[in-house]
Amino acid sequence: MSTAVIGLGLIGGSLLRALAAAGHDVVGYDADPATREAARAAGFRVAGTVPEAIRGTELTALAVPLTVLPEVIAEMKGHDGLVTDVTSVKGPVRDLMTGFRFVGGHPMAGKETSGFAASEAGLFAGCAWVLCLEPHGTDLADWLSLAGLFTSMGAQVVPVTATEHDTAVAQISHVPHLFAAVLAQQLLGNPLAGTLAAGSFRDGTRVAATRPELTAAMCGGNGSAVRRELHRLIGDLQRLEEHLAAGDPTSALVPYLSLASHARGAWPPAPGTPEKVPADVEALLELGRAGGWVTSVNDTELAGMRPETDLFLS
Repeated sequence: MSTAVIGLGLIGGSLLRALAAAGHDVVGYDADPATREAARAAGFRVAGTVPEAIRGTELTALAVPLTVLPEVIAEMKGHDGLVTDVTSVKGPVRDLMTGFRFVGGHPMAGKETSGFAASEAGLFAGCAWVLCLEPHGTDLADWLSLAGLFTSMGAQVVPVTATEHDTAVAQISHVPHLFAAVLAQQLLGNPLAGTLAAGSFRDGTRVAATRPELTAAMCGGNGSAVRRELHRLIGDLQRLEEHLAAGDPTSALVPYLSLASHARGAWPPAPGTPEKVPADVEALLELGRAGGWVTSVNDTELAGMRPETDLFLS
């Protein structure tokens, strides 16, 4: 499949590398001249403009920040190829892409490091790759085409709507980034805490090392869902404070902590038995809502998997 990758940072650069490694005809573009030169030096074909990159391609993958997307879209006027993206928020991108053949995507892969130099062809192997499937807005044939492409790269394709995606990533990615930032700031002016900090602090603050601009764009772009989930978690923290004020705080904390311990101990869930999945919007969405994913696509014959666990039954 002839593909243009617009934006050659960690995710875009890794996608460029993965597509080339799989034998696809791929061209890249980045607004930064130094990044373009780095990609050329690595042996990749790199265009000088967005229109040059997307000319005649079957697929365009947008790997630029949400704040930059309107400028890139303006340069794509009249493009009739299939378009996807890798942005960490899906509702706003869906709204921006009205008038294009568009299937929103989000590979759940990354590192603390960023930029083309950090990219790698194997970044997506085994990762969950959301492909948005809107019941009355996504062309199923286009969705299946992308699902086949990304599963061939080793990704596990998760079919959900943009709204469902944005709620879930607020819970497991965006709010945790904000919590990590709050925890990390406890080091400021506190050398004793810095000396005593160990495993729990390291694990709880890992994503605080992410570039601040990326975290801000991610959380700001999904502001409604992030605020909602942040308020819910603040409510949980307030209940824990009430437990600590109880006559027997140790006993009061155990039920909540037991649920959390069970949830973390059961994650990640073991995959269940492979199953055939109909090439049907509702069947695919049911699979995604159950935490399942598509593992391969052969024409319109899909193989899928769903987690084998009782964690999600409560």
